[in-house]
Amino acid sequence: MNRLTSLICGMLLSLAMVFPASAAAPNAPIYFGDITWESGSFTTELLRFIVEHGYGYPTDTLPGSTVSMEVALARNDIQVIGEEWAGRSPAWVKAEQAGEVFAIGDTVKNADEGWWVPEFVIKGDAQRGIKPLAPELRSVSDLKRYVAVFQDPEAPDKGRFLNSPSGWTSETVNSQKLKAYGLDKLYVNFRSGSGAALDAEIISSIRRGKPVLFYYWSPTPLMGRFPLVRLEEPPFDAAAWATLTDARNAAPKGSRSLPAKLSIGVSAPFRQQHPELVAFFAKVDLPIETLNKTLAQMSQKRQEPAAAAREFLKANPQIWRQWVPADVADKVQGQL
Repeated sequence: MNRLTSLICGMLLSLAMVFPASAAAPNAPIYFGDITWESGSFTTELLRFIVEHGYGYPTDTLPGSTVSMEVALARNDIQVIGEEWAGRSPAWVKAEQAGEVFAIGDTVKNADEGWWVPEFVIKGDAQRGIKPLAPELRSVSDLKRYVAVFQDPEAPDKGRFLNSPSGWTSETVNSQKLKAYGLDKLYVNFRSGSGAALDAEIISSIRRGKPVLFYYWSPTPLMGRFPLVRLEEPPFDAAAWATLTDARNAAPKGSRSLPAKLSIGVSAPFRQQHPELVAFFAKVDLPIETLNKTLAQMSQKRQEPAAAAREFLKANPQIWRQWVPADVADKVQGQL
């Protein structure tokens, strides 16, 4: 009985460490979701620096997949998701409709996602001696004619499509798109183990001049480093989009992804308890070209997101000082 009691106590302690009741303790940190992709991790560290040094609140992060972080946000196990592609997952939509989560601001204008290929696949690259391999490739429907160009090394009779890591909302959408476009039998749906693994395979292929077909998004380092071409898809259709976000739908319909709006996700209790931070979040506006270049430098220098965020704050006061009151901005500046 004592062993059972000890086991239960240990389990409860472990759960408390994973999902701390931050709202209950006045001096407990504000928990941010520990986002793994570059723009999300950079934005998270940018927000954390300003929250800590400008407003005086301690912060911390908790890891998880995209959907698990959205569920945790709805339960107030975390309070902030620094880069929320709102409206893309059923978990977010359900929580938002229930008033459990809120998308604050419009942090990056003209953000985008889709299927991409290096420009040299279509146009060639005379300087590198690369001839066009798919000169008429314009849209996803054209991929049926170019299976051999994107040959999968482990299944040579098929092409390879590089999908998002499992657990990302976009992985479900891309898998459904392969079916909707009639490509699921022609292309291997290769799921990268992580965002870093996806980047590594794309960059390796581009540097070697090898064709690669992949899902990607902007803002990202890749967009600031290489000339890429986004393949055309059917216009966005809300009904079709619903079939793409539902992995159980056996007959998905093709559509461009939901027009991107990047926001800062917050829990309902956080929104009520911290109106001054909500007002700050609502003003965050990261110019996409500046952000892509920052992310490219972060990647090339192999910088930690926190170091890149501090460097951005030093270099771009004209951007971020507009987001916060003057006294808060001065406190942040004093810590740089």
